[in-house]
Amino acid sequence: MPLSARPPPQPTPGASAGLGGRPAAARQTMTSRAALPGLRSPAVGFEQPFEMLGACHERIGRSLDLLARLCTQARAHGADEAGRDAARDVLRYFDIAAPLHHGDEERHVFPLLLARAAAHPGDVAAAEMAALVARLQRDHVAMAAAWAQARVPLAAWAAGDLAAFEPAHLAAFDGFIALHADHLRREDEVVYPASRAMLSAEAVQAMGREMARSRGVS
Repeated sequence: MPLSARPPPQPTPGASAGLGGRPAAARQTMTSRAALPGLRSPAVGFEQPFEMLGACHERIGRSLDLLARLCTQARAHGADEAGRDAARDVLRYFDIAAPLHHGDEERHVFPLLLARAAAHPGDVAAAEMAALVARLQRDHVAMAAAWAQARVPLAAWAAGDLAAFEPAHLAAFDGFIALHADHLRREDEVVYPASRAMLSAEAVQAMGREMARSRGVS
């Protein structure tokens, strides 16, 4: 799909539709659906927190795909307004929504699995799960560092201050993209199901309320 054909930006919950992501004046309710910046996708509410986490992974994948297509377009055609718009969409997602998503996992998903391993030191499966969680936590640190590096040329491109990406810029983008593939799959297929199985329906609802509050949604 050409860059110019992507769907129009949608605001993040608790943020304006602009790149700066300032809090919206009107607060949303728990029955509001989350709209992520720069991408249109099926809406999921905070009353379904694990479904929301999975939907965030879909949006991450589409944002990474947009970044990859931007690099391809940039190599072929250089800077244009469609490319700058695409860069703004990617920046908005990974500056605003992705850190909130990682925070959800660090607060609500990972601690359950680490606590189970600590409480059952002889449980091999629990220990293996804890090792996986530790790896995913390290991934989050690496992703934050990689994004801090990748966003600099991307922001310059979006602002019109950079006419062409250098090889080092493209390598930074590729490295950031590569960090996600196995990470997202293991969370979807292993970590989320294991964590959800440990929670009662009431605990899942409480998790959703906490996720909503972290975004300024009451």
